[in-house]
Amino acid sequence: QVQLVESGGGLVQAGGSLRLSCAASGIIFRINDMGWHRQAPGKQRELVAAITRGGSTNYTDSVKGRFTISRDNAKNTVYLQMNSLKPEDTAVYYCNAVGSYSRRYWGQGTQVTVSS
Repeated sequence: QVQLVESGGGLVQAGGSLRLSCAASGIIFRINDMGWHRQAPGKQRELVAAITRGGSTNYTDSVKGRFTISRDNAKNTVYLQMNSLKPEDTAVYYCNAVGSYSRRYWGQGTQVTVSS
């Protein structure tokens, strides 16, 4: 079984920073794309940021310039550096990874709360 283990969530003041980490373990021959989604109460889950194995990135407009996604392929780990956090960033953040045969794997989520 593949497991994605997230860490780094918490409570911060507006304008603060957090760094989320997600490490994949288990029987995975190859991890291709990795990324982060988030879901706020009463809202649909949305893509926050994604990164290919080669390092190409994509961000939702609301986080551009504030968030940075990166990865360490040797460690099967993806990171999300979140700066200048706003109350509207409050959500559960989910790590995801795409492996061989286009299989998708999801973490359990980590809560990020930004107070005003």
